[in-house]
This record gives sequence, structure tokens and C-alpha cells, in this order.
Amino acid sequence: MSKYVFITGGVVSSLGKGITAGSIGALLKKRGLKVSILKIDPYLNVDAGTMNPFQHGEVFVTDDGAETDLDLGHYERFIDETLSEKNSITTGKIYSNVIRKERRGDYLGGTVQVIPHITNDIQERIIRAGNGLDVLIVEIGGTVGDIEGQPFLEAIRQMAVRAGRENVVYCHVTLIPYLEAAKELKTKPTQHSVQELRRIGILPNMLVCRTSHPMDIGMKNKIALFCDVPPEAVIEVRDEPTIYNVPISLHREGLDDLILKYLGLPSENEPDLSDWARVVDRYMNPPEEVKIALVGKYVQHKDAYLSVVEALHHGGIAHNVRVNIISVEAEDLEGSDVSEALKFADGILIPGGFGERGVEGMIAAAKYARENNVPLLGICLGMQMMVVEFARNVCKLHDAHSKEMNPATLHPVIHLMEEQENLRDLGGTMRLGAYPCDLVEGTKSAEAYGTLHISERHRHRYEFNNAYRERLESNGLKVAGVCTERDLVEIVELPGHIWYVGGQFHGELKSRPVRPHPLFDGFIKAASDYMREKQKEA
Repeated sequence: MSKYVFITGGVVSSLGKGITAGSIGALLKKRGLKVSILKIDPYLNVDAGTMNPFQHGEVFVTDDGAETDLDLGHYERFIDETLSEKNSITTGKIYSNVIRKERRGDYLGGTVQVIPHITNDIQERIIRAGNGLDVLIVEIGGTVGDIEGQPFLEAIRQMAVRAGRENVVYCHVTLIPYLEAAKELKTKPTQHSVQELRRIGILPNMLVCRTSHPMDIGMKNKIALFCDVPPEAVIEVRDEPTIYNVPISLHREGLDDLILKYLGLPSENEPDLSDWARVVDRYMNPPEEVKIALVGKYVQHKDAYLSVVEALHHGGIAHNVRVNIISVEAEDLEGSDVSEALKFADGILIPGGFGERGVEGMIAAAKYARENNVPLLGICLGMQMMVVEFARNVCKLHDAHSKEMNPATLHPVIHLMEEQENLRDLGGTMRLGAYPCDLVEGTKSAEAYGTLHISERHRHRYEFNNAYRERLESNGLKVAGVCTERDLVEIVELPGHIWYVGGQFHGELKSRPVRPHPLFDGFIKAASDYMREKQKEA
């Protein structure tokens, strides 16, 4: 039977519940257990797919095409397991399903209520996600006291009865604020947060206390007394210079030992965290630095390109260089001196996005990189802008097709396929999830992957127009990867350039701290080589 670790949060949001969940998963997996993680988001959206990145950050896409919260990205990076649609629950999903059942007559005329119908549906999804696992970690989004989170808290309270109290652990992440005027930490917010949990019947087994200053033994004992947990179950987690040090910190505090003790699982083997220690050391103490220009549309929001940023750091860790990411608003490059704006860059990355805003700036950045032999990696929309730039400035297609090359449509070199046009009224124009791709032997992409057959995740509407493939390739742009099952161009690159590679997919979604994505790995290597050559010339 599966066992469960439920993670709740109190006092304020953004305390790091997702990092805590991922770190616990990493530690338990290092103990030899089969684990996975489920995220519960109390918002009414069915999924994160329609959310503005300025408001909610990036959308993380799984192999099966689920558009989910960015925390699933943290989970995959920490436990190195592929997640799916079943690892994400929202209020929208739950209520849609229950209402659909009611309309179908599944409840036989009974009154449909939050308890038991909504809470039962939540529990059934939790149990289904935990099938075949030793431990399922479940993170409840939001904070205790939020009105929209109440059905989920009630559902996990009932899980102690349904699964057995010995098979459930409640971990509460809370804040110990430091008051600058008083020069001391305060425990009262944590006490009130735990009281709120206890009021609804959840008695936390352990408290993960986020704090900017060290807690002494007296403070831990005070929290333990008022919150009814053992002193050793008050876990101090201070702000870390990198999230990849959190598993090491939590292990040092004994969190994984406590969880195994409460769940009655064997704990003889100490986890081997040497790979995490290596990641932290290389992140903190690299001998060199590369400067990467991130030319995007949503650079004002720190989480809009979260997986891209992490994948860049993974490449830096692999090559023992610090990756200094400098955000450049794509719109600001339009009509400006691009060479002056980007002269600092050892490499340029153009990420994905939607809509026409900023695309001319992305095209300008691609042109600068192509003409000056600066390493360039294009992702999704970024790859498309590389194609448009090449078509305009090398193939001169814009002279004959200036109207069709309107950046609002990107037609005809980048276009919406006929089958997608037919689905436009139904909102079904997106290509989502994992698709196979065959690479061309002898290309930089094939060399980076070390294989000719790959699978990558997609989230986009527009595609490379095959009608222009011969014209583009005859002028020097190399098609390096194709989704053969649908004859769709997936990767383009420029032979002879230090690194000019664009992928239609989102490779950042599969990057790991101990195993960087091949294209990010190759890009950072090229940027490092470029940086060293610049230093020699200087």
C-alpha cells in the first residue's frame, strides 16, 4: 500500500513548498524508495494553459501534453522522474468531473455536495496517482486559511482515516519572520498557522520553518511546545544561494529520517548526496563566467522562463562555468542599435512565447548572432524567428512576400497548418506533449544528443512551412531534425557557425541538474569557447 506525505503552507505564499516537496522526493528516492509527487492547485482553471505568464509564471508541459503549474518542473528536476497529467489536480478539474457525473446521473438523484462528493473525487485522484509507489508526496497550493483550499485540506484530513494514520505524514511549511526593528525572530505567525490547521483536524507531524536568521534551541523548543510537535520535528531551512542545496540542508536537519520513522519505512541506508554536493559546488564556485542574453517577451516576471533559466544553469554546472543571465526585453531591440545592446553577450537565447509583440526584436537578435558568429539557441518561437530572419535577410523572401511576412501571422515561412486552421474555432490549434524526432547525422544537434532518435515536448501553434524548406536549405540553413511521423521540421542550424541552433520544442523541460539537456549543454560549451576567444583577443 502506498504511503503519503502531505505538504501544506502557512503565513505567506512562495515559501518554497514546491522545493520542499522536490527535496523530500529526492531524499526518499536516494533511500531506494519509489516516489512521485502530486501538485494540487486550488484555482478554478482546469489547467495552467490559459494563464498569462506575467501572472502565473511558465506553463510546464508533460510528455502526455498536460499544461501544468511550474512546480511540476521542480519535481521532475529534483526526483528525475517523468510526470504526467495525473500528477496535477486543480479545482477546475475536480468540479468539472463531479458536475459531469451529476449530469450523467451517476449520483442517482442524490444531493451533490462538497463533502463527500468533491472530497471523494480529490482522494480518488490522490490514490490513483500513488498506485505502485512506496511514497506519494502531495503539495497543496496556497496557504492554510484560503477559502478555495478548504475542500483539499478536508480531503487530506480524511486520508488519514482512509489510508491509515500510520501511512500518512503531514508536513507544514511556515515562516519565521525576522523583525528588523526588534532584531529578533517571531514565532507567533507559525503558531497561528498551525492553530488553523488543527482547527480543521490536521495535526502536523513536522514543521519546515523558513527563516533568514538562525534559530536557537530555545526557539525550536518554544515552537514545538506551542505547536505540539517534537523539537526534532521543527526543521530550520534558511535561505540558500541555490535551491539545489535544499535537499542537503533538509537531510542535515534529519527530515528524511523523521518521515521514514513516522511511515514505518526502513532507514538503514544513508542517502548518497555526492552528486547534489557536486552540483552545489560547481554552481557556487566556478572558475569562469559566461554572459547569456535572454531576449524574451516576459523578462519582467522572474518565473516566466523558469525552466529555461534552470536549464542554462545545468549547462553551466556541466562545464564548470557560472551562467550570468542578463534579461533583454525583445521590444527594446526594435529600432535600436542591436550590436550595442548585445555586445556583452557570450551567447544569446531566444525563448518561446505567443503573439506578435517583440518578434521584430527577436529577429534582430537572431540576425546579430548569425552575422557576428555569436552562439545562439532558439526555442519554439525563438527557432521560428531564426527561420524568419534567415528567410528575410539571406533568401530575400521578404522582398517578394512583404505582406505575407507580417510578423502578426509569420506567414508563409512560419504558418498555421491547414489541419490546425480547421480546428481554430474549437481552440484546438496547439501541438502539445512529446513527439519523436529523427536527427540528421553529422549535424551539431546529432553530436550534442549522441543519438539520431529523440523525443521532445512541444507547446505551440505555428509550424515551419515545408514549402520553403528547399529554398532555405539551398541558401545554407540546415534542417537538422524532423518529426517523421508528421513531416514537421523540428531543428534548424547553420553549418560553419559556432552554435546557431533552433528547436521547435521546449528542451528546457527535460533538463536536469545532474544531466543537462543536450542542446543547452552544447550551447553553454559554445558560449564558454566564445568567451575564452574574446578574452584572448582582448
